[in-house]
Amino acid sequence: MPIRTVLVGVDLGPGSSFDETLDELALLAASAGDDPVARITARRKAPDAALFVGSGKADEIKAAVQTHQARGVIFDQALSPVQQRNLEQHLGVPVADRTALILDIFAARAQSHEGKLQVELARLQYQATRLVRRWTHLERQTGGIGLRGGPGETQIELDRRMIGERIKSVKARLEKVKRQHQTQRRARERSGTFRVSLVGYTNAGKSTLFNALTKSRTYAADQLFATLDTTTRQMWLEEAGRAVALSDTVGFIRDLPHKLVEAFRATLTEAAQADLLLHVVDASSSLAAEQIVEVERVLEEIGADKIPQILVFNKLDCLETSVRPRSLVDAIERNPGVATPRVHVSARSGEGLPNLRGLIARHAAGALNGSGLPTLSSERPDAAPASTPLGTTHA
Repeated sequence: MPIRTVLVGVDLGPGSSFDETLDELALLAASAGDDPVARITARRKAPDAALFVGSGKADEIKAAVQTHQARGVIFDQALSPVQQRNLEQHLGVPVADRTALILDIFAARAQSHEGKLQVELARLQYQATRLVRRWTHLERQTGGIGLRGGPGETQIELDRRMIGERIKSVKARLEKVKRQHQTQRRARERSGTFRVSLVGYTNAGKSTLFNALTKSRTYAADQLFATLDTTTRQMWLEEAGRAVALSDTVGFIRDLPHKLVEAFRATLTEAAQADLLLHVVDASSSLAAEQIVEVERVLEEIGADKIPQILVFNKLDCLETSVRPRSLVDAIERNPGVATPRVHVSARSGEGLPNLRGLIARHAAGALNGSGLPTLSSERPDAAPASTPLGTTHA
C-alpha cells in the first residue's frame, strides 16, 4: 500500500536548483511506492541550521501531515543529519531527502550483482553520515574485553566501525567487478568493436530506443530509473557493413547524489570508454534544455564530455503537429565551433530511426570529417542555424 507523503521544496535563491511544481520529486516518490498528498514550497536566503525551513514553515508542514494523515515527509533538497533528526522529532513522522529517495529507488530496481553492490556502497556511505544519535540504542555503551571500568565503546562507534568495514568489503568486491569489465573491454578493443553508449536524462526513452535499435526486450517503462544495470547488445548496420556494440546505461537526473555517481563509476565507465554517445533527449519535455545541461555536467564529471555525440530528440510522436521539426536531421552548436548532429525520432513508432542508424553507420565507418562530426553549413537545407538553442524544434 502506498505511503502518504508530503513533499517539500525550498528556493534558496540564485545558484540553487528549485522546482516550484515539485513534479519531478512527485515522480520520484511515486517510483518509490509513495503517494504524494500535499506539496509545500518555501523561500529562504539560507537553510535554517536546525530545521532547514525554519520553525514557522516546519509548523505548516506538521499541520499538512496531520490534515492529510501523511506518514512521511520528503524534501527536494539534501538535509544534514542534524536537520533530519530535528525535523523527525518536530513533525512526528519519518523524514527523507532527495538523496535518500533516489537511493531507495536504486535499491529496489538493481538487478545485477554489480548493480546491487553499487547501490549498497552508496547507501552505506550515506548512512555513515546519519549516525548522529537519531535512535536511542546509539546511546548504549559496552565495556571492552579486559576493561573493568571506564565508558567502554559507545554503540554509535560500533555502528560506525561496522559500516566502515562493510564499505571496505563492498569496495573490494566492486574493484574485482571493475577488473572483469576492463578485461571484457580490452577483448572488444582487440576485436575492433565500435562501441556506442546511450546516455540521457532518466525517462527520456533510452531503453525503448535500445530495444527498437537492437530488437531486444529489455525492461522499459514510463517511470524514473526504470533501468539501472548496463545492457550491451550487438547492432548490425547495413550501411556500414558491420556490427557495433550498443550499451544502455543508467539515466541521469538533476542533483544526482555524488555518492551514486561515485558508486556507479564502474557502470558509467561504459559511457566514458565509448567511441560514440547517443545523447537521448525527451523532445516533449518543457525542461529539455535544462536536462541536456545536467547530462553534460555528469558526462564531464566522469570524463566522457569529449566523446563524439549524436543528440537524439526522442518522443517525436508526443509532439503536436505545430511544433514538429521542419527536418528530422540537422546539426547544432553545443559549444562555439563544435557542431553536433541532431536527429528527431520516435522509439515507439520507429519514425526517424533509419536516419539515426545512418548517422551511427557514418561514425562507425569513419566516413565523417576529422572531428567525427558533420560541419554546419548554410548550403545544407537540413542544417539548423548555429544559433539554434538546445532543446528547441523548428516548426
